[in-house]
Amino acid sequence: MAAEQEGVRSPGRILVVDDNRLNRLKLARGLELQGHTVALAEDGQQALDMLREQSFDLMLLDIVMPEMDGYQVLGHVKADEALRDIPVIVISAVDDMDSIVKCVKMGAEDYLPKPFDPVLLRARIGASLEKKWLRDQEQAYLKQLQIEREKSERLLLNILPEPIAERLKQGQSIIADSFAHVTVMFADIVDFTPLSAQLSPTGLVFLLNGLFSTFDELAERHGLEKIKTIGDAYMVVGGLPSPRPDHVEAVADMALDMQKAIEQFKVDDVRPIQIRIGFHTGPVVAGVIGQRKFSYDLWGDTVNTASRMASHGVGNRIQVTTVAYERLRERYVFERRGGIHVKGKGEMTTYFLVGKDNENENNES
Repeated sequence: MAAEQEGVRSPGRILVVDDNRLNRLKLARGLELQGHTVALAEDGQQALDMLREQSFDLMLLDIVMPEMDGYQVLGHVKADEALRDIPVIVISAVDDMDSIVKCVKMGAEDYLPKPFDPVLLRARIGASLEKKWLRDQEQAYLKQLQIEREKSERLLLNILPEPIAERLKQGQSIIADSFAHVTVMFADIVDFTPLSAQLSPTGLVFLLNGLFSTFDELAERHGLEKIKTIGDAYMVVGGLPSPRPDHVEAVADMALDMQKAIEQFKVDDVRPIQIRIGFHTGPVVAGVIGQRKFSYDLWGDTVNTASRMASHGVGNRIQVTTVAYERLRERYVFERRGGIHVKGKGEMTTYFLVGKDNENENNES
């Protein structure tokens, strides 16, 4: 395809298709004097082969040719998605209205009878190339627009759940939903403050990025929604924005997988990292806040209680409330921690999730 740089048109690459050698050479000579690059085809099949192998801006096509005439060539070109945008000017000794109408209906850009006027041909070629250049420019713009739109989509989905993003795109200005049954989980790093003081800024970010990226993969695997990270804390929820009946089980499975995943992370390749995990199940309100750097967040006592389960937990243990324990106790193994004082909640009985009940797993399989 002819190049276009900073509004300056370069000559086109033109394919001349005619079974008459003298006609081909005459057209080629005139076009080359105008600065165009010219390729020659002596029959229809050769023309189609060349079109599929090379890039052309315009084809000058004769109608009367042996084996495959110009109508057939034109039909093949316009039926081929990769070729249909190449403009075709028919130059033929067949000078009747039916032939002209037929070529135009088949998609030809123009039709000139032989013998043709060189000045008129030059004008028609210039107009056809201009249309193609404008069309190419439009297609390039639309392609770039599509690329940018896809980038924006990916960025939006990195911030918001897909159903919420769709509602925003449809024009909803306020998004706030109530969910009666979800499970909220928090995880944070034990002794993070002294640990961060021992690491360089790059080392700290590298550690957190690796750890939270691993958690992101687990959240996706278990069909859970990551809400946010705050410093060294990671927050995820099951059961929204699309409700699911097994949200407690899904969060429990992710928590157990997080315990396994944390084993690969060490400070200075020696000291192991410890995390506290806690979750609670109950009702929440979820919605989008902010106008510019907006975020999808959760509110309610369930969120606060889940946060306390992590912050009042023990390193490398998964602490859950009685409500979560009652939902899971028949399929998972627990240790009763007993009563602990929880800030803002008073005395609470909590449990440590240890693993899945192997007997139940075997029965299911």
